[in-house]
Parts: sequence; C-alpha cells; structure tokens
Amino acid sequence: MIFLYGIALLAGIATAVQPGQSTQLARSFGGEPFAAGLVSMLVGTVTMLAVGLATGRLHLPGLQQVAGTPWWAWGGGVLGAGVILSQLFVAQRIGAATFLGLLVTAGVVTSITLDHFGLEGFATHPASLARLVGGGLMIVGVALVALF
Repeated sequence: MIFLYGIALLAGIATAVQPGQSTQLARSFGGEPFAAGLVSMLVGTVTMLAVGLATGRLHLPGLQQVAGTPWWAWGGGVLGAGVILSQLFVAQRIGAATFLGLLVTAGVVTSITLDHFGLEGFATHPASLARLVGGGLMIVGVALVALF
C-alpha cells in the first residue's frame, strides 16, 4: 500500500511540473499552445503504448466491451485535453502554486462528492464531518496561497 501512496505522490509532483513543461513547449513552438497540447497528448499516447507493450498489459477491448461502456466514460480524453489546455492558457498567468492548489483542491472537493454518492464507479465513502472539514481547510489553504 505504501508503494501506491508513493506513486500518487510522484503523480502529484508530475502535476506540478507538467504545466511549466507544456508552456515551454508552446514557447518553443513559437507560442502555439494548441500544437504544444497536441504534441503533449501524442507523447502521452506513445508512452502509454510503450509501457503497455513493455509490460504485456496492453489488451484492446472487443466491440462488445466498447458497446457496453457507459457514455460518460468516453469523456476522460476530453477532460485530459482540458487539463492540458488549462495548463497552457492559465498556469503561467496565475502561477504554479495557485494553479496546482486550485487543481488539487477542486479535485479533492469533487472527489468527496464522487465518493459520497459512489459516482463513476467509486466505492461509497460517506462525506463525514472530518472529510468536509479537510476539504474546507484545503479551500482556505489555496486561498492563502493565491492571495499571498
């Protein structure tokens, strides 16, 4: 379990570093954020393919599996593109700490709701007072980071 927490921490670090990389990529491309976003997603796609092939865990779904997929599950790619676009258009303007603070805090507050109602396939975890206070403290924390 500690290994999984370590991976989550590394993903958090990557989330903090990625906006700067995406913005620098856009600058290198003459200020073209959409080209940088496309290249970023292409590199991500190639990485997923390589890791999937290298580990032997890449198994493409059959037509029956594709047809049985909930409609809302197809939105992950759109949301991923939205995150990259927000990095390219917002992060440099508001700063890395404010951007990541808002990103993570919005994610945690939304996740409390997803967990509470068991939405999108997550196991149900009630929005206890402690969880709600934790989300509230994150909101206060990001406000302090943004203001100072």
